[in-house]
Amino acid sequence: MVSRVIPVDAFDLVLFGATGDLARRKILPGLFHRFQVGQMPDKARIIASARSPMSGDQFRAIAAEAIRRFVPDVDQAGSRLAQFLERLDYVAVDASGADGWSDLAGKLRPDVIRAFYLSVGPSLFGDIAGGLQKAGLSTPESRIVVEKPFGHDLASAQALNAALRHCFDEHQIYRIDHYLGKETVQNLMVLRFANSLYEPLWNSTHIDHVQITVAESVGVEGRGEYYDQFGANRDMVQNHLIQLLCLTAMEPPSKFTPDAVRDEKVKVIQALEPVPQQDIARGQYRAGGGEAGYRDHAGNPGSTTESYIAMKVRVANWRWAGTPFYLRTGKRLRERESEIAVMFRDPPHMIFDGAQGLRGNALIIRLQPDEGITLRTTIKDPGPGGMRLTEVALDMSFADALGPQVRTQDAYERLIMDVIRGDQTLFMRGDEAEAAWAWADPIIAGWEGAAPAPYDSGSSGPEDALMLMHRDGRRWREIGA
Repeated sequence: MVSRVIPVDAFDLVLFGATGDLARRKILPGLFHRFQVGQMPDKARIIASARSPMSGDQFRAIAAEAIRRFVPDVDQAGSRLAQFLERLDYVAVDASGADGWSDLAGKLRPDVIRAFYLSVGPSLFGDIAGGLQKAGLSTPESRIVVEKPFGHDLASAQALNAALRHCFDEHQIYRIDHYLGKETVQNLMVLRFANSLYEPLWNSTHIDHVQITVAESVGVEGRGEYYDQFGANRDMVQNHLIQLLCLTAMEPPSKFTPDAVRDEKVKVIQALEPVPQQDIARGQYRAGGGEAGYRDHAGNPGSTTESYIAMKVRVANWRWAGTPFYLRTGKRLRERESEIAVMFRDPPHMIFDGAQGLRGNALIIRLQPDEGITLRTTIKDPGPGGMRLTEVALDMSFADALGPQVRTQDAYERLIMDVIRGDQTLFMRGDEAEAAWAWADPIIAGWEGAAPAPYDSGSSGPEDALMLMHRDGRRWREIGA
């Protein structure tokens, strides 16, 4: 059966792990925003669940505190918060045991859409799916949402898929990657497939290379022990960056439907060439400037886990032959910044003197913090005295283009409501997740036990990453520039 989008006039959303950090920072504020703008029907209810016993009033107090903390005051005018809290209820469930399932069943209504959001660790995915099935809570119109990391390697991803598919059909499973819910990421598809300007140029004939960057200024403090089991490649490249690469490199789908889009993304992953170790740079931030280093945060003095990784990736198909994709992500870098930079080739013959040093045309899709799109072009520098060339940016930020009265949705807002509507376009399919792990596993095995290069906190990463580009006669875009 395929996913189908249906009208929504009532739903029960069960939020497992409702007292956790993700639920308080993102999910509950996101649901409140959707309520604020009238996208939550009158018959919608949110049933929170965690292991700790508490009353509905006690949980509503937790939810109110989270919304007041993570939602700007302007969005809390009037009595809307109180009205939203009336939709919340709570039931304690032992996810890996037998307690609470019958109580949860008593809270759910028949004949409405049921969405089960698993804001918990992946070790509980199978237990919760099994508990829902055993309690008879999975209906044909149920959906189950699971967060990353979806496995630790190919074998664990296959086991998770098998556990979920034992209890739910594939069209009911929503593997969430919040990067796909970002407004600019979706605009990348519109930019490519709704404009005649770019698609004729979107190939190796005209594009020299593509840079995909997800830089973070924070370290791993507070989650160091967890992060040390994964590292930057498992935590970011195998999911977030590969998803961005897929949307950049995929062929136009025949139509904008969930499976048509995801079919094209899977083809990109299957076309990825193995990455030799000489095309990979790994780093680990060290103590400095009064800040602790990665190993201090991880509590592991001999850790060989990378907090930074850069690599050159090739897509083996006709469109992208000869055009590399450079991926990089890291912690404790100079700035928090995420972008896709499409770097076009230079003109085949430059007729103007004085063009040396110009960087050429580039299309920059900014994902955070200032969402927008920039097209870098070359023009004549105004004024007399000869033909002098200079660079200018045709710049569009969502904040400026749409005005301050239009608030850009958080990714979780969009994705949660897509779950309710039954739209899987922005969610990973099972074969897609497994294909990504099949590509990533040999890369990880290639550096087993090797120590990453140290780099300074607040820098742009290790020197090895610079050399990765310099060997090809290219350079990274400056982080924070």
